[in-house]
Amino acid sequence: MAFTYKHVIFNVLVLLSIFNTCHTEELKFGFYKNTCPSAEAIVKQETSRIISVAPSLAAAFLRMHFHDCFVRGCDGSVLLDSTRNNKAEKDSFPNLSLRGFGSIARVKSTVEKQCPGVVSCADILALLARDAISDKHGAFWPVRLGRRDGRVSKSSEVLANLPAPNFNISQLKASFASKGFTTKDLVVLSGAHTIGVSHCSSFSNRLYNFTGKGDSDPALESNYTAFLMRRCKRMDVGSLVEMDPRSYKVFDTSYYKAVANKKGLFTSDSSLLADGETRAYVTRHAATPDRGLKSFFGDFAKSMVKMSEIGVLTGNRGEIRKTCSFVN
Repeated sequence: MAFTYKHVIFNVLVLLSIFNTCHTEELKFGFYKNTCPSAEAIVKQETSRIISVAPSLAAAFLRMHFHDCFVRGCDGSVLLDSTRNNKAEKDSFPNLSLRGFGSIARVKSTVEKQCPGVVSCADILALLARDAISDKHGAFWPVRLGRRDGRVSKSSEVLANLPAPNFNISQLKASFASKGFTTKDLVVLSGAHTIGVSHCSSFSNRLYNFTGKGDSDPALESNYTAFLMRRCKRMDVGSLVEMDPRSYKVFDTSYYKAVANKKGLFTSDSSLLADGETRAYVTRHAATPDRGLKSFFGDFAKSMVKMSEIGVLTGNRGEIRKTCSFVN
């Protein structure tokens, strides 16, 4: 896919040359060129080591980056531990299933040994998410650096900012629009569900008593519903199911084919068929998986650049944490 990446990177770099706000003006490529020139190489090397041992963490890192950026911006606040006087984001219900905190801490420790007090946890998480997906032959996007770490993390802010798996299309569009995303960004970033797994509790409402009459969600294909019921019995909250039933270990466009065939795991996935623009994107990429892959990778790169720069702290705002789970 090298030819794809060259075109993707060029197009995204053009986008970045015109995409600039007061929040992102101090982010730049080569930010650590003088202060920690090996930072990006260290993160990339450590990410490859992690993914070679635990490939499922690629999806976990991407999800954590998403959850971080949608609450208070991309400031690493999702990495902070709760304290006696404060319940942090990571202990809110939607974040209880996040994984990879220990791996992020190890990468941070490795970077700290080389360059103490220089590279933020927020930047490390942004690079980890990108490098993990790229390491699995998925999309690649350029990451400008210079984020600083936030000092505030509140569990109470999570539900109001994260789009829920049971959102309908109107709720999804409103949630993404509140973060500066377009409807196209919404359907593109939903494509991240092409890798990874989910606990039954995130979609079991679709299987049992959907409308209070002991029924299932008619938006699900009947055989797929039966399959999910075998995997997730009533009241099962711990079992895991692949988000993309065709290729949950591969970053590709098969997610869109699943959605088009009424096999989207979450209500939010099925909801993409309820809007003209999102439905068109789904059906186009479901019908032409080979040509669609190049298009999807390019779109995903552009949307990820936007997401990775939501509400960043730069300059003198925030801090550079010594340990990602605690403020200095």
